[in-house]
Amino acid sequence: MDAHTEMVLESRWAGGVRPYAMGSKKLGMWLFIISDALTFSAVIIAYSYLRVASPQWPTPFPFNPAIIFSTLMTFCLLSSSLTMVMAVSAAHRHQHRKTVFWLLMTMLFGTLFVGLHLTEWFHLIEEGLRTNRLPAEWVTVWPQAPQIFGSTFFGLTGLHMLHVSVGVIYLGTIALGFGLKKFESEDVEVSGLYWHFVDLVWMFIFPLVYLMSVRY
Repeated sequence: MDAHTEMVLESRWAGGVRPYAMGSKKLGMWLFIISDALTFSAVIIAYSYLRVASPQWPTPFPFNPAIIFSTLMTFCLLSSSLTMVMAVSAAHRHQHRKTVFWLLMTMLFGTLFVGLHLTEWFHLIEEGLRTNRLPAEWVTVWPQAPQIFGSTFFGLTGLHMLHVSVGVIYLGTIALGFGLKKFESEDVEVSGLYWHFVDLVWMFIFPLVYLMSVRY
């Protein structure tokens, strides 16, 4: 290695530059997303294994209203992805008011998703679904259904709902800071990476948990 090459490599890691061709915030978010993707992958694989290994897995969601309700939840998240794209685009153009507006719209759709999800949870709990037992009506229909269904359902959807809730708070912080011109467009873009990841995870949960459990 000649002296010039050594000087270039040393200068890249001496501070003040970006050795990975991206900011430290974006790099940190990508590392978090990769680690979080492994967590969701493990949970989804575990749910899939239990479903395949069980002789009778409950299919408790009628098309109306359960599937329509979950489809509405999906629509909220897909809409929030669009508004997040608009927020990032406005941030890169240094349009602070538009950026804050689109971030608030993203937060609104995220809050609607959480509200709809909690409504579904309360309905299932009212029917008798718990983490360690099934409603009596379900046991009549699926006598060999595993009692672990509740824990897998609440665990998987609850983990995702927690990420959405944290994301709404995160976006609120970014909206406030960017509106006060304390944050840069990179901060908005990094928050968008997190939000799109959360939306992408739902695209796996929705068909696996809901569409494959339609009651005919």
